[in-house]
Amino acid sequence: MPNHPTLDASVQWRIDHGTIDLREPGYRGTAEAILDAGLATEVRRLISAGKEADVYLCAYNGAPLAVKAYRLYRTSHRGGRPIKADTMSWLAAQEFEMMRQAWKGGASVPTPARRVENLLSMRYLGEPDEPAPRLHDVSLEAPAEFMEAVLTGVDKLAAAGIVHSDLSAFNILVHEGVPFFIDFSDAIRVDRTGGVPWIRLTQARDALVHGFHALGKHFHRYGLAIEADSRADRIVQSLDRFGVLSNRTR
Repeated sequence: MPNHPTLDASVQWRIDHGTIDLREPGYRGTAEAILDAGLATEVRRLISAGKEADVYLCAYNGAPLAVKAYRLYRTSHRGGRPIKADTMSWLAAQEFEMMRQAWKGGASVPTPARRVENLLSMRYLGEPDEPAPRLHDVSLEAPAEFMEAVLTGVDKLAAAGIVHSDLSAFNILVHEGVPFFIDFSDAIRVDRTGGVPWIRLTQARDALVHGFHALGKHFHRYGLAIEADSRADRIVQSLDRFGVLSNRTR
């Protein structure tokens, strides 16, 4: 798998031929795009709206699934590409590949299904009339056990080669008592040495420290604490198979 997922041929064709629509499609347009892409046979309703993307409850031949649709223009993401559709399709591809890598490694993420341009489908978590809540929105009956499950989940992500770049109670869903990690558009792939290894590992450590601090603030309400720096160091050391960081400090 490449470090940078390639742009969809359909997006590139529209860029080359000047047929990119510079208007945000809205609910109806997005629903039509989901159906036209074959990601679902029914779009039921919007279940979540974020800074960069919306999530829809859909169904494929009656089976519920979630479809995340990256907005093409009405976003805060500036990107580095001249065409916004290009950038948002790349973000969707990035998230899909990160989720697939995490899922293949046994980490607790919604099972990814398919991706087409700026749309990606995945397992729907929740009840038919209510999606799984975010950790931020629930009151835990056994917070210590759940915190340990979250920390174990972070370890499993790292073992699968993924470091979440925005760990927080907002990016963890609680489904059947299990934490599921979501929102991997800016995740860091750490199971290979493409690029400059020490930069990637340093970025991974910074992301882990920031994430553990955020999780620590959430669990502090239950009287619990997380040793952010020591946990981040332990994970990064396990990832630094060739001693890149230790050799650099000598």
